[in-house]
Amino acid sequence: MNIINIKAYKGRNIYSHKPVLKFIVDLEDLNNKSTKDFYNFNEDLINIFPNIVEHHCGLGKHGGFVERINEGTYFGHVIEHLTLELQVMLGYDVYFGKTRALGNSSLYYIIIEFKNENVAIECVKQSMNIIDKIIFNEYVDLENILYDLNRTKDRYEFGLSTKSIYEEAKKRGIPVRRLGNESILELGYGKYSRKIQAALTDSTSGISIDISCNKQITKQLLNENNIPTPLGDMAHTIEDALDIAQYIGYPVVIKPLDGNQGKGVVLNVRNSQELEDNYHIPLKYSDCVIVEKCITGSDYRVLVINNKVSAVAERKPPEVIGDGIHTIEELVDLENKNELRGNGHEKPLTRIRLDTIAINYLYKNNLYEYYIPKAGERIRLRGNGNLSTGGSAIDCTGMIHPENEKLAIKAAKIIGLDIAGIDMIANDISKPLEECGGAVIEVNTAPGLRMHLNPTEGDGINVASDILDFLYPKGRPYSVPIFAITGTNGKTTTTRLISHTLSKSGKNVGMTTSSGIYINNECVKEGDNTGPLSTRNVLSSKDIDVAVLEVARGGIVRGGLGYDLADIGILTNIGEDHLGLDDIETIEDMAFVKSLVLEAVKPDGYSVINADDKMADYLLKRASGNIILFSINNTELFLNHINDGNIGINVENGTIYVYRNRKKIRLIELNQIPITFNGVLKCNIENVLAASSALFASGASLSTIREGLKSFKPDINMNPGRFNIFDLDNIKVMIDYGHNIDGYEQVGKFIKSLNVSRSIGVIGMPGDRPNNQIFEIGVKSSEYFSKIYIKEDRDLRDREPGEVANIIYNGLISADFNPSNIKIVLSETEALETAIRESRDGDFITMFYEELSPAVDVIKNYKDQKLIKKNTSYPTLSTNILTSVNYNKA
Repeated sequence: MNIINIKAYKGRNIYSHKPVLKFIVDLEDLNNKSTKDFYNFNEDLINIFPNIVEHHCGLGKHGGFVERINEGTYFGHVIEHLTLELQVMLGYDVYFGKTRALGNSSLYYIIIEFKNENVAIECVKQSMNIIDKIIFNEYVDLENILYDLNRTKDRYEFGLSTKSIYEEAKKRGIPVRRLGNESILELGYGKYSRKIQAALTDSTSGISIDISCNKQITKQLLNENNIPTPLGDMAHTIEDALDIAQYIGYPVVIKPLDGNQGKGVVLNVRNSQELEDNYHIPLKYSDCVIVEKCITGSDYRVLVINNKVSAVAERKPPEVIGDGIHTIEELVDLENKNELRGNGHEKPLTRIRLDTIAINYLYKNNLYEYYIPKAGERIRLRGNGNLSTGGSAIDCTGMIHPENEKLAIKAAKIIGLDIAGIDMIANDISKPLEECGGAVIEVNTAPGLRMHLNPTEGDGINVASDILDFLYPKGRPYSVPIFAITGTNGKTTTTRLISHTLSKSGKNVGMTTSSGIYINNECVKEGDNTGPLSTRNVLSSKDIDVAVLEVARGGIVRGGLGYDLADIGILTNIGEDHLGLDDIETIEDMAFVKSLVLEAVKPDGYSVINADDKMADYLLKRASGNIILFSINNTELFLNHINDGNIGINVENGTIYVYRNRKKIRLIELNQIPITFNGVLKCNIENVLAASSALFASGASLSTIREGLKSFKPDINMNPGRFNIFDLDNIKVMIDYGHNIDGYEQVGKFIKSLNVSRSIGVIGMPGDRPNNQIFEIGVKSSEYFSKIYIKEDRDLRDREPGEVANIIYNGLISADFNPSNIKIVLSETEALETAIRESRDGDFITMFYEELSPAVDVIKNYKDQKLIKKNTSYPTLSTNILTSVNYNKA
């Protein structure tokens, strides 16, 4: 067996609304073989994984998977269930899986739900390894396999601090995603987005971080503000250190100037010899050493969040309890096997380090690592209680004295930290520090939350909730409004129209379209940007008030959605374009894929659906939130919808109306909307209705919608590449992105309505379409054009040069189109140039382009070079319905 491809869907996708991995696996020699073809395979599998009997499988009942393997199931199916079971054994709550064959080959695709991408990938690899071992009667060392998988988990899993914030955000419905494999989270969308790394927020200034890392500057600022700190100073040499220690008096503490997590800290240095012996330890972490008076008492961490004390914990140094049998070193090894202890911060406790500092601490107390403590004898291993070196914590939140709370809050403010860990030494935290000779010894940026979330003793405190309350106070949004638009045709125009209207109303709009990414009407990235990466690009921008996202089929299939839930989802229509691609074979398949946009709508949001579409009933069953229908034909579905008091928008006698609560409200006449060409262009009327429905759902006023519709022009600036008409003296040229049968038909009907003297077509079709659809383009074009130039896209989509053109040619001939009026010019720009050069006065040329800019450049060059012969006669057109665009003005 061999893995061919791995794809992670981290957001909602066509397989699940949870993250999944899609693997393409080649079963190779195991293809066409089943589990019952190998002696004892099923029994061995169940013996090794007894809990697999709980798997329901497609049968939907307990033991369903076992039934399947006993009947004899294919090995892609076994990989699926083993991968899920291994993840469950690692502590992940995952259930969803799906396996399907790819045609008649040995390839299968396997869909697996995951919580941790890297762990899930390793589980798939181990599943395949286990299957091979069972088949070849080799020993399956499950304990070692789980050990390796847990190491992967430890490497890539969140620490407890970050995980608590992530889970709290999820619980509140705040969009959250991990950036890379680090502990950096991005919360919210648009101008409300925030970033946080563990307990370090994006509002913390760099200078505050630098100050908190410099213990001497921190101490200076605290002292200047009457906060008690230990007496001491910086030492650059051992001589400096000895002088400082002699001045302040032993015992002293030595620590690095800019250390963290207790690294390099040596406590209770009792004399000059001990100082000389240990001076090198803090130098491993800094080139300067702090020498301070050793303050006796308990070690407390006070967590301050947004000028409030959120939690307090007493930190206890790591210790082991003797049993009269094992040495201290052995007892440490035994304690480190405790499932609550791990490496770093991923578990409630960290494994105890028996390092130089710990061993020196033992020696100082006349102990050594090979000493065997008596039964019940407690052996302390360090002087400080940092959790990062194996310490434990006791919750003391309810015990702190109000004066000490004030000191902690004051210390955080002085350093400039919105979240801070204030370390205090005191005999009793319930008494003011000055009364009991205590002091503030450190102010920490990005304090760990483990000791408060999961203290060794006492109840845990959900400090992540306090952090989220700080980042998003009550009443503060965490997301900008999101409009998501999909469909076979019209989604780009609908997207642009919504964005234009919102911009006119004063909103800062982030927009993704097939022509680029736009932030506040500025193109920040050109090209087709209708996938999840483009969506995340926009939603990460703090410059936007609202996001308007065109969501294409390809992006949905290949990457899922780049957002969590939209406020408004719009589906313009479902056509047959792209059938035969990405396993989408039927119109129902296409509807299933695109309906994801309607499913991913907030419960109080809106799904906007075309009531005239043949798949409308199907879409209604999948849509979330409130439903708005729009209609040109006033179908029975639409009429029933508005008669029930629901929101609907339609056209009656050339006027658009809004229905709500059975009330009919006039919106605007079609002849006031430029892109409808005086109500002639049906496809743009549908786009206007879709956009108006979405805007109305968003709370936009009728006057705002009217202003947007009136001011949106079908020109190269506002709606580039969509019914853009250019005057070239004695002819007109229209360019449009029609790339399927429906698109050609809409363009053709529009041209017929113009009563032009001669209609010329520059036509083509993407090469990834099925032959029958390409052929039909030729047939359909014969109805609308008198002369035709056939061109091909630059991207042939694995076709041979001329292949697509010949299929279109054959379609034209089959419709009895005159061959003498057909010319094949494969280059798109050359085809347009030829059509313009060979045109006659009054001709109307329509170009279905692949690349917009080169086509516009051709028109511009002809205009500038005046290659079109001048003629005072102009085409006879119904000027009351045709809006032409002068290129120089555009």
